[in-house]
Amino acid sequence: MLELVGLKAEIDGKPILKGVDLVIRPGEVHAVMGPNASGKSTLSKVVTGHPDYVVTGGDVRLDGVSLLEMAPEERARASVFLSFQHPVEIPGVATSVFLKAAVNAVRKARGQDELDAAAFLRLAREKMKLVEMDKALLHRSLNEGFSGGEKKR
Repeated sequence: MLELVGLKAEIDGKPILKGVDLVIRPGEVHAVMGPNASGKSTLSKVVTGHPDYVVTGGDVRLDGVSLLEMAPEERARASVFLSFQHPVEIPGVATSVFLKAAVNAVRKARGQDELDAAAFLRLAREKMKLVEMDKALLHRSLNEGFSGGEKKR
């Protein structure tokens, strides 16, 4: 569960977030909406630990653990990160190779054993089935020729 409790933040001494409260429970989907310059991007950058923003009050918790003392890399290993709206295509790098490296980096950070190729492929196929992705995408170059929806999943 992700909780924002009275979150306040500023950039260059200018207050941007002024007491944001939000709870996102497992399985829930939320949309952050608002006009330009209302703080949507700032909110995501503060939660992920962007160094230009200073948290001046409140807390950000993931499963009860405060993220505020974590570096952005630690937050990413805890599955709190921003993904690109238009990710870079990397010809020659198979999606499966990239995903296996990412999964094993997270597992290592959590003190778990790395997955070998066979175990990773079983896991990847299981997860791809959940989001209705064609398992053939694993063998294509990273993001190359993917539809917008495929890139986001």
